[in-house]
Amino acid sequence: MEIRKLPGNFSVCKVEDYSLVDQHTEFCFTGKTDEENSLVCPTDKVPDNTTSREDGWRMFRIQGMLDFSLIGILADISRILAENKIGIFAISTFCTDYILTKEENYQKALDALSRAGYKIIE
Repeated sequence: MEIRKLPGNFSVCKVEDYSLVDQHTEFCFTGKTDEENSLVCPTDKVPDNTTSREDGWRMFRIQGMLDFSLIGILADISRILAENKIGIFAISTFCTDYILTKEENYQKALDALSRAGYKIIE
């Protein structure tokens, strides 16, 4: 299985609403619940109506389209990273999964996944 490194720095935020979010930005993820409006986006695209944020994240994705019948892929990746004391923030889309780690753990995470048999691609 291939892991693709993604460029840039990301922020995990809470926003008042999504009115100032540029939905055309690549790698812009929103999540609305009864308690919050969450946003993950490039750090340079964080909107002014952010009420809380954590900067310093880097991202990679599981390359290719993952069929819904596939089981345990994200669990395996999170297990490998947990064994290496690396926390994650995971996002799933229709096609695949994205994993964020803090910038200081990014290369360590990729190295651990490479040792476990994942192919890391630019």
